[in-house]
Amino acid sequence: MKTSIIGSGVGGLATAVRLAAAGQTVDVWEANAYAGGKLSEVWCGDYRFDVGPSVFTLPFLVQDLFELSGLPRDEFKFKKLDITCRYFWEDGTEIVGWADPQRFADEVAQKLKLNPAVLHERFVYSERIYTHTKPVFLEQSLHKLSNYFTKEVALAIANIQYLTLFSTMNDVNQRTLKHPKLVQLFNRYATFNGSSPFLASGVLNSIAHLEHGIGVFAPEGGMYAITQSLEKLAVKNGATLHYNQRVNAILHENKRVYGIQTEHIDSHRSDAVVSNSDVFPTYKHLLKDETAAAKEFKKERSLSAVVFYWGINREFPNLDVHNTFFSENYEAEFSTLIDQHDICNDPTIYVNIGSKYAPQDAPPNSETWFVMVNAPANSGQNWDEIVARTRQNILQKLNRMLHIDLEKLIETEMVFDPRVIEQRNTTFQGSIYGTSSNDRMAAFFRHPNFSPTYKNLFFAGTSAHPGGGIPLCLLSGKIASEMVLANK
Repeated sequence: MKTSIIGSGVGGLATAVRLAAAGQTVDVWEANAYAGGKLSEVWCGDYRFDVGPSVFTLPFLVQDLFELSGLPRDEFKFKKLDITCRYFWEDGTEIVGWADPQRFADEVAQKLKLNPAVLHERFVYSERIYTHTKPVFLEQSLHKLSNYFTKEVALAIANIQYLTLFSTMNDVNQRTLKHPKLVQLFNRYATFNGSSPFLASGVLNSIAHLEHGIGVFAPEGGMYAITQSLEKLAVKNGATLHYNQRVNAILHENKRVYGIQTEHIDSHRSDAVVSNSDVFPTYKHLLKDETAAAKEFKKERSLSAVVFYWGINREFPNLDVHNTFFSENYEAEFSTLIDQHDICNDPTIYVNIGSKYAPQDAPPNSETWFVMVNAPANSGQNWDEIVARTRQNILQKLNRMLHIDLEKLIETEMVFDPRVIEQRNTTFQGSIYGTSSNDRMAAFFRHPNFSPTYKNLFFAGTSAHPGGGIPLCLLSGKIASEMVLANK
């Protein structure tokens, strides 16, 4: 069996590792000169930055691939962070998101004058959702009828009243957490898949369990070490990675896929093709299927981002690896993003300082700042104006809240906006997570890991089931590889 994989993002590499370990002949075709898709790296002067995902959860999914490849699980090295995130508000309130649930509950109780039982109840609720949805929504296809006749699905249905599927995340959080700052803190988990907490289902409250129930981790060597590990495993298992080889077409006849065409190769025949590219351009540009593309085009895109990569020539002991500076009006922020397709003047700012755990990434007494705000998908906005305005708003907000003159500390700068994200990753409109989850049934509307129209065509990665982010892309690769193997 021969399989061609289009793209070497996390989902594509995970698929390659599994198929090659199963004895298939696997070719991975990558348009860029490097692997990783969104999860890559860039240098700016003497500063190295991880590009793409910055929060790492469920590292055991990477270890599974090491074990599958005949290597010790602990060869992939990481550490659990003591603090998941530091949270800041304009009125001076600061909350440390301790990884230890009891310590975090005590911190919130002290800072917000709440009963710590409120947090303990939330931890139980988030874990319950995660436990019941994981085997149903994350570990198998939602688009195969046979998967619904299982014990796990029956158990999820029996507990459906606890899953808050039909309430928004914000409604659930307001009802149970009550304090506006605590509601805002837990609402932010909707952004982990590019959605609005005021529209997305309360079932997304399960995401909080990844941080507070399991933990946030730091890979040794930085986030790009994940890509490097997957790349190494794919090659070890016998996969061939072709760089600087953009796929121009998926070859098919009578709705049956039989290979791919690249810029340099007219025909590379395969028994199966797995697209790790975005679903929309796969149909529109690689298959020239306007009907299927139009169906995907109608789906709402997830949020994108504007990211400033700043080399800062000073250290900040009062900040951690992950830091969030909240807007004063979260609902207005998301209304601007989704209804006006713009970034408000008081955005929530996420600052990731990777050099806190990878000090080699910055010169002595300096730090790497990955400064991100949520942005709408690219639909032709004046991004030069939006980026310039947002930069000033970020600087002013951080200056106020940290009592500094940040611009004087910026030694190097690089900017990614939705246009850059779209160009670097062939991601339609620069949306980071494919389609949004701003719908109660969004999980069922996400594209399956197989094509309903073309035999031998499969999908793995952000825009396919189960969604974006490192853990879900790893699971997407697992589901897609199982389907390929079952398709012999």
